[in-house]
Amino acid sequence: MLLLAVDTATPAVTVALHDGESVLAESNQVDARRHGELLLPSVDAVLAEAGVKLDALTGIVVGVGPGPYTGLRVGLVTASTFAAVLGVPVHGLCTLDGLAYAAGAAGIEGPFTVATDARRKEVYWARYEDPRTRVGEPAVDRPADIAERVAGLPAVGQGARLYPEVFPDARDPEHQTAAALAALAAERLAAGADFLPPTPLYLRRPDAQVPKNYKVVTPQ
Repeated sequence: MLLLAVDTATPAVTVALHDGESVLAESNQVDARRHGELLLPSVDAVLAEAGVKLDALTGIVVGVGPGPYTGLRVGLVTASTFAAVLGVPVHGLCTLDGLAYAAGAAGIEGPFTVATDARRKEVYWARYEDPRTRVGEPAVDRPADIAERVAGLPAVGQGARLYPEVFPDARDPEHQTAAALAALAAERLAAGADFLPPTPLYLRRPDAQVPKNYKVVTPQ
């Protein structure tokens, strides 16, 4: 097994190579505006550090979100393209699940909350019974609207750091890492578990929309 994991659903542009037992190399950069610029060089750097050629990969792992439209699609398109060219499967995982798994590695047992920045003064979030067990589906909400539902729980992710009045017990990790995502994928592959398709989990409509009063002009 040789998995390349990527995730661009959060401000972190993160890449890791995993052999089914451990992480061979990883790259983590936090820059919400440069996903497209940083991802492929990060892939090259990780492969070079591990001394692995691209055609040696047996699978691609990608975080499917939730996340903002522009950044999220960079990782998904890249992962799907690699998989198609190499003829290997692409395994989708919820980005919040990767953060929850990393929280477990950091010592959090559960229950707890994962919250990432959804912009517009909102968070993408989900509750977890433990690092591998999510309660319900991910959602996007204003922090104040979910305060009672997350009260008393520790929280991880950048969203928790941004709203300490709702998440007073914010802990590490703050950002997603492909290393955690890859380790979770390796564990799920070994157990024969299912994965998500490599399609974006947006949870809300893109900002760019056709104006309601748009008039189509056609040649006479």
